[in-house]
Amino acid sequence: MSDKDKQTSAPSQSGAETAEQALQHIVDGFVQFRHEVFPQQEELFKKLANAQRPRAMFITCADSRIVPELITQSSPGDLFVTRNVGNVVPPYGQMNGGVSTAIEYAVMALGVQHIIICGHSDCGAMRAVLNPHTLDKMPTVKAWLRHAEVARTVVEHNCDCSAEHESMGVLTQENVIAQLQHLRTHPSVASKLASGQLSIHGWVYSIETSEILAYDSQLDRFRPLDGDGPVPTATPKARF
Repeated sequence: MSDKDKQTSAPSQSGAETAEQALQHIVDGFVQFRHEVFPQQEELFKKLANAQRPRAMFITCADSRIVPELITQSSPGDLFVTRNVGNVVPPYGQMNGGVSTAIEYAVMALGVQHIIICGHSDCGAMRAVLNPHTLDKMPTVKAWLRHAEVARTVVEHNCDCSAEHESMGVLTQENVIAQLQHLRTHPSVASKLASGQLSIHGWVYSIETSEILAYDSQLDRFRPLDGDGPVPTATPKARF
């Protein structure tokens, strides 16, 4: 075995993976999926080969700790997932890029009946919103997170928070509410909401406890998703 092979196959002295080890771990996972997992679900994948009918669109953060299919125990084809830094939904017309395109496609082409915006605990994007100076060397991220500026302003002017972790909790929830408001500016969404053909939801997932708090627009507060009573929803009343 060459010195290079030893470096690739053995953990570094610091315990961290090398770049080669990280890639190999991913490749090994694919091989296991191909030979062990796929054969067990081959019929499902045959059904999905030429069409998809997802139950919901799931907009969440790009954070590697958030796995929508795991959290909701969903199968391939169940969720139409869009991920970005800070689970942001730009208002319609400001930045009609990937998120806006995905929303329009999900609503108009796939006919999803639910859109879920899901924030999470310990969100690096929210911490950066609270400390914008940390983004001085990341101008693209800084520009993107301006879509969360309204949430930061709400927290600064209304939250009597004594520590950053308290501000983070409130900001994470307020950001979800802000993105729900942005979502409603999209014509495809507004039309389906007005006719009662679409429901929207705002969730905050706790990495440490697995709890999900869901925004209840009728009560104007977050409630446990698995609590008593009907499932909390952020959907406005249909008008047609």
